[in-house]
Amino acid sequence: MREVKTEILLGDCLDVLKGIGNDTFDLIVTSPPYADSRAKTYGGIKPEEYVAWFMPRAQEFMRVLKPSGTFILNIKEKVVDSERHTYVLELILAMRQQGWLWTEEYIWHKKNCYPGKWPNRFRDAWERCLQFNKSKKFKMLQDAVRVPMGDWANTRLKSLGKNDVVRYDSQVGSGFGKNIANWLDRDLAYPTNVLHLAAETGNKNHSASFPRVLPAWFIKLFTDEGDWVLDPFVGSGTTCAVAQQMARNSMGIEIKPEYFEQARSNIAPVQLKLYEKGSGYGSTNGNGHQRVRGAKSSRVPSKARKA
Repeated sequence: MREVKTEILLGDCLDVLKGIGNDTFDLIVTSPPYADSRAKTYGGIKPEEYVAWFMPRAQEFMRVLKPSGTFILNIKEKVVDSERHTYVLELILAMRQQGWLWTEEYIWHKKNCYPGKWPNRFRDAWERCLQFNKSKKFKMLQDAVRVPMGDWANTRLKSLGKNDVVRYDSQVGSGFGKNIANWLDRDLAYPTNVLHLAAETGNKNHSASFPRVLPAWFIKLFTDEGDWVLDPFVGSGTTCAVAQQMARNSMGIEIKPEYFEQARSNIAPVQLKLYEKGSGYGSTNGNGHQRVRGAKSSRVPSKARKA
């Protein structure tokens, strides 16, 4: 049986990652504190300061990500003075200036978003999952996330017309064509970039945990078994717990001791070594970090550590 390695560290990812070697991880998937959100939990980062706060961390993410790897960033704009703030758009532009390729944008449609009423907008039912890469050539296992064809195939493919068995140009003059006959005998199709997932997590003890199916989808798409996954804002450990179940090695970094403890319990730790406790993102003394290893786990291989 293949050993699955899981490591949880307590501290600010900006500091912790300095101890990790270049080109270590195959996938980074995370949801950082949003601007001014979870202020009671993480101290809050003002929207106008968000890019400056995030970019040094993005530089470390780039360094530790393999050239074939992918970075998935789950984030959402907030409303300031009755309009959407532009800090996410500014962040995308800053990351492109830093050297990242903004390859794709997935939309997480939260099928069961919270009800509510506002005078000038409707309730939020989606969040961004931004895909960044270091190279145009990256690992992507598209067959791993194929979905059932759907009911439309049962009717459309039963009675093919003459225009369905050849590449038939669009009647509206768009220049696009189709060959419906190519779908015969197919049970699965490739998904869209809209992910229809419920927002429920099963974790009631963290203020902003995301559903297990969200990191699981990206782990399937961008990694093989035995690859390394990083969540630098791991919270209660959802990403690492999912990666462990999917036979991927993983590392999670969390700055709040109470959530570090939750993450530790999620990976059934057997060893704990205390260095120094961290603090909130809004503070200046989050340099200490604490390590815990999972039941079938060990540290990142020594060759991945910086000398």
